[in-house]
Amino acid sequence: MAYTNLAEFVAHLEQRGHLRRIPFEVNPELEITAFVDRVSKGPLEHNVALLFERVTGAQFPVVINLFGHPQRMAWALGVERLDDLTDKLTALLDMRLPQGLGDTMARAGQLLQALRAVGWKPSVVKKAPVQEVVHTGDAVDLTMLPILKCWPEDGGRFITLPTVITRDPVTGARNVGMYRLQVHDRRTLGVHWQLHKGGAEHARTAKEVGAQRIPVAVSLGGDPAVIWCGAAPLPPGIDEFLLAGWLRGKPVELVTCITQPLEVPAHAEFVIEGYVEPGELRPEGPFGDHTGHYTPIEPYPVLHVTAITHRAQALYPATVVGLPPMEDYWMGKATERLFLPLIRLFMSEVVDIAMPPEGVFHNLVLVSIRKRYPGHARKVINGLWGLGLMALTRCIIVFDADVDVQDTARAMFYALSNADWARDVIIQEGPTDALDHASYRPAFGGKIGIDATRKWPEEGYTRPWPKPVAMTPEVQARVEALWRQLGG
Repeated sequence: MAYTNLAEFVAHLEQRGHLRRIPFEVNPELEITAFVDRVSKGPLEHNVALLFERVTGAQFPVVINLFGHPQRMAWALGVERLDDLTDKLTALLDMRLPQGLGDTMARAGQLLQALRAVGWKPSVVKKAPVQEVVHTGDAVDLTMLPILKCWPEDGGRFITLPTVITRDPVTGARNVGMYRLQVHDRRTLGVHWQLHKGGAEHARTAKEVGAQRIPVAVSLGGDPAVIWCGAAPLPPGIDEFLLAGWLRGKPVELVTCITQPLEVPAHAEFVIEGYVEPGELRPEGPFGDHTGHYTPIEPYPVLHVTAITHRAQALYPATVVGLPPMEDYWMGKATERLFLPLIRLFMSEVVDIAMPPEGVFHNLVLVSIRKRYPGHARKVINGLWGLGLMALTRCIIVFDADVDVQDTARAMFYALSNADWARDVIIQEGPTDALDHASYRPAFGGKIGIDATRKWPEEGYTRPWPKPVAMTPEVQARVEALWRQLGG
């Protein structure tokens, strides 16, 4: 199902009991976060999206925790279960790849060709709901928005669920990212695009070629697939709006900005237009991040706002990150499910992959494989470290195919049982996430790979490998039947 705008998705959630309205006045500084943290840390059946109808000092309501439940995250991307994303992309790749795209074409290029071929290229319209109200010149004022201060030691208010749009100054290729934005004053924002992200690459390119300014547009709201796609770690050169169009089943409608040479989602709630001067930096942070810690004050680019446009009756979308589990875990779970078929393009032996909340995405990846030869787990570990942003993963653990990596407790049992720490561990240095505070140097540090598969004689294991303890299926079935007679 494709939603035209955010209001349609909110209505869908409310009809299905997945949204609660908060009718009393709530402060965007800390109080909204406290509500969200309470809901996120509670039982999943009580985890709902929240619509704050009266926000202190603001004319717009705030909707938050839209994606904080697996069912809501699935609905947002047009499926009933997150595992459907795996099946859907597998079917697309199976449909496109046998048609002769060429052995020399890069695997990422195959996905790009598949998406383009089916006709999900964004379309451009002349009029758009997001431009019903236009503020330019002296009327530009970021304080009109109910921007949150999430945690007590945050450096200020932050836009937390943005779709940040830039173009490569040389090729013109669009990048869509989700980078937090700190309010410096009424007309400037700090842009936290980390050095590994597409927006930062555009900034580096602009500086190299002597570009005067980098046009930037920030979209808030719209179809939930459009919101989510900014967080998708797509290979370079693939337009995130192509992915959003495929998920929606129809192209994303864009409209040209009022003051910048960029196109933005026509059905967004708000758009902030502006530019970044290459090389201009200002201290940004601290910020209570998805790592569960505050990221420190660091220099980041400054976005000079030239226009703010919005719907006449707009909803302000936001998210809160912090000590997991939070909403971003389920956004990451959607990424995990959707990108599993792409990982299998490179490594067909991969059965499943999991990024548990304890690992906050980049700290821990669990992988099950069909082991075929000695050292196979090591090949997979090194292969994953060579795949895009998987290079930032601090710990990869590889299991046999019969281990359910979605069951973190069970998987860790096998990891701790099956690994000999003198032989089954790879430790090396390389790029790490910019938010990794444990690394002794910024964005560069140690990482570990663990082979938790059953070991073979060919790998130097000379003892008989023990069988796991398990009841026979026949006895298990009989006891289950008798237990049901007891009312169990």
